[in-house]
Amino acid sequence: MKVAVLGGYGVFGSRLCRLLVRDKHDVIVAGRNAESAGALAQELDASSLTLDRAGNLAPLWAMAPDAIVDAAGPFHAYGDDPYRLAREAIANGVHYLDLADDADFCAGIKVLDEAAKAAGVFALSGMSSVPALSSAAVAALREGADSIDLIETAILPGNRAPRGQAVVDSILFQAGTDIDVTVDGAVTQVQSWSHAQVFDLPGGIKRRGYAIRVPDQSLFPAHFGARTVTFHAGLEVGLMNHGLAAFAWLRHKIGFGIPDWFARTVRRAAVLVGWLGTDTGGMSVRVVQRNGAQWHARTWRLLARKGEGPFIPAVSARTVLRKPYDVPTGARAGLEAFTLTEAENAMSDLAVETDMAAEVLVPLFPSVLGTEFMTLAPAVQASHQVFAPKRLTGTARITRSRGIWPNLIAIIFGFPAAAQDIPVRVLKTPHAKGETWVRQFGRQSFMSHLRRGPRGITESFGPFTFDLGLYAKDGNLHYPITGGRLGPLPLPTAFLPESVAVERAVDGAFTFDVSIRAPLTRQLIVRYEGTLFHTDR
Repeated sequence: MKVAVLGGYGVFGSRLCRLLVRDKHDVIVAGRNAESAGALAQELDASSLTLDRAGNLAPLWAMAPDAIVDAAGPFHAYGDDPYRLAREAIANGVHYLDLADDADFCAGIKVLDEAAKAAGVFALSGMSSVPALSSAAVAALREGADSIDLIETAILPGNRAPRGQAVVDSILFQAGTDIDVTVDGAVTQVQSWSHAQVFDLPGGIKRRGYAIRVPDQSLFPAHFGARTVTFHAGLEVGLMNHGLAAFAWLRHKIGFGIPDWFARTVRRAAVLVGWLGTDTGGMSVRVVQRNGAQWHARTWRLLARKGEGPFIPAVSARTVLRKPYDVPTGARAGLEAFTLTEAENAMSDLAVETDMAAEVLVPLFPSVLGTEFMTLAPAVQASHQVFAPKRLTGTARITRSRGIWPNLIAIIFGFPAAAQDIPVRVLKTPHAKGETWVRQFGRQSFMSHLRRGPRGITESFGPFTFDLGLYAKDGNLHYPITGGRLGPLPLPTAFLPESVAVERAVDGAFTFDVSIRAPLTRQLIVRYEGTLFHTDR
């Protein structure tokens, strides 16, 4: 095939051109920079074309390509007519692909579906690591699943990998903004470049990733029927990760735009520290699913060595262009445009290794209580079957003391103010070490981290950690505090709060009643009691 690659001398475009030449395609390296396009074309024995995507496209169609790939970007900045190139490609009977990572751009290309079908061509958006490759991985992992509770994807490049300006622009454009994420069937907002999480890659490599928006969060819930879809990206060097997280936090708090000069400065700074870290990067796709009576986590991982990570975003387009006549016509996001096996075959000449693993999941509370867990009322059991983020909603009544000491403690821990019939939401999120609970009463919220301890479960609020002597009785679950620490320092018994916490089922519904009294004085700090429900499919 004759394939034109717009932005063909960029970080990802140049690598796509190299792969296409290896596959014996007739490649046209296109873009605004005639010198860069010509130099790469000469090296690859390809053709070159000086072309501005926003300008006259007639010279492109005069070269009669069979397909065109837009590898330029940034796709969020394509203006009022973002699909001009795709629309003209369709009008000229040319297949169209792009490497878009912008969720709105990728989803919106379906407006050209009828035109593409009438012209007998395909127009596939997002033919990159996401959503094309990630969807192929999910399709392979979900085989045999009755339902999908979680799709969790991360891309974690090595620091020595080159960074194109379009990638830097895309990250900075959304850093600190609110992004939509589907969590347990409901769309909620989180801050971009927050919610840090550590991911395991082949070879024992661990990398930290942060939540950002890609097409997966918009497209996967409906396409795969997934209740929760998350995506994280991260930088290899910790200082750069933390710096970007601080920048995102500041931008979220006070709000400001990203001028072009700032984005260019950030890229130059990233280039200056490019000697740090390694040339090894990776990708992880994890699916939590129900198979019969069990829940499994199945994971596909990729590790790219020798600086070949930037080839991965080009693999999807390469895979499709190896079998163009098998691709259905029409315009759509590139979901399941090829199989994972086909993609791995398209990486066989790269310094890339992949693996796949599966494990049976046992949530925190059943693992700690053992057979005792099965004696709990069904509604109580269900609230602790946390295989993926679980969202519970209901109402509560809050009682507070008027004393200075208990109120000071309540403020420190973020306990809610007194209220009657206040809306309450609880989000339980499992992770490698346990679970994180975010309880929201009205507009007030507080968070705790629960982990398996030497004598049951520990619950941490900031620097304070308390031992909970969980036990079941008469179908109810009790949470007495049996010990505590401030950092590493044990707290004397007199300095421990007193807790009477019970979860039970009333008329089949899950209820809670938690009463916490202050150390030393035993005055009531807070009592919250109410009912919670999980909204299933």
